[in-house]
Amino acid sequence: MSNCYLASFFFLLVLAIAITLACGSPASHIAPSCSSIPTATNPDIPQSVTLCPAVADAKDYPDGQVQFAAIGSFSSQPSPALPTPVVWGACQDNQLTTGVTVSRSGVAQCASGASGTYTVWATATPVCNLLSPCGACGPTGTAKLTCP
Repeated sequence: MSNCYLASFFFLLVLAIAITLACGSPASHIAPSCSSIPTATNPDIPQSVTLCPAVADAKDYPDGQVQFAAIGSFSSQPSPALPTPVVWGACQDNQLTTGVTVSRSGVAQCASGASGTYTVWATATPVCNLLSPCGACGPTGTAKLTCP
């Protein structure tokens, strides 16, 4: 029985490493695809959320549009999985900003004239968003977006 747990642990470890390496690579001008991650089928709130890619520069993406994906770590299977629903937003210096907009599907774009580094965030706890507009409440993933 312990061999099964050990094999499962190593499989999940290799999967997590592969996701981390794939999502952190700026080798492509298209945001890294996390489409191989299943959508969560359970109603649970994830224990943690990670954004893919973790770091992006808008100038490296077509039309400056960066597609982010929120990946949740759940206590039940499937895990990791794409949580639903997800609330997206952006901040700069821990304050709401109009320098970056993020669509409901996680596409971030710098506003005209915006420059510097912004934090893109996603949370799978929409009620929490009402209490903390920068996504600091509950399991929230963050990524850095640089605007030219």
